[in-house]
Amino acid sequence: MGKPIVIGVSGGTGSGKSTVAQSIFQSLPDENILILEQDAYYKDQSHLSYEERIKTNYDHPMAFDTDLLIEHIKMLCDHKPIQKPIYNFANHNREKDSILVHPREIIILEGIMILEDKRLRKLMDIKIFVDTDADVRIIRRITRDINERGRTLESVIEQYLTTVKPAHEQFIEPMKKYADIIIPEGGYNKVAIDLMTTKVLSIINSKNQ
Repeated sequence: MGKPIVIGVSGGTGSGKSTVAQSIFQSLPDENILILEQDAYYKDQSHLSYEERIKTNYDHPMAFDTDLLIEHIKMLCDHKPIQKPIYNFANHNREKDSILVHPREIIILEGIMILEDKRLRKLMDIKIFVDTDADVRIIRRITRDINERGRTLESVIEQYLTTVKPAHEQFIEPMKKYADIIIPEGGYNKVAIDLMTTKVLSIINSKNQ
């Protein structure tokens, strides 16, 4: 077996990168494929009190256990299973349980900071940046955090202004220069997703010849 194809899908919060990753995943129904979310790799904070954990800046590279993520990608590329962490955003901490993930022929790595770390970039065969207007991203962020993470409107807006927006400008937006492909408007850009899927299939076919 050859090395799996690693596709990185990055972009700001609410950019639609998860939709792009899912669209690629669903466009390759007969292929051996998995999605690995960077969100699962926020650092364990069991040593902190809840009051300390709620102050976590989730929009900074230091919030992620990048060493563990790199280790897991390398294991999957060596055709070894991993135990993917589960992160609980309500408790601001990693769960004790984990999810068994078996290696696949295609690995889609999705997250806001995956292009920020040089070691991660080296593991990717294709690097995608999903580029979406800031006003669209903040609306999506508000909707997600209220509906899925139990946040209040006031807390989401405060977090966006104090940490999310500055982090995007400092750590995420500059990483576009490392992308092989920039997809405007995320999951709504069906043409770009179709082209991306065609490219992945061509790589698979060339490997199998």
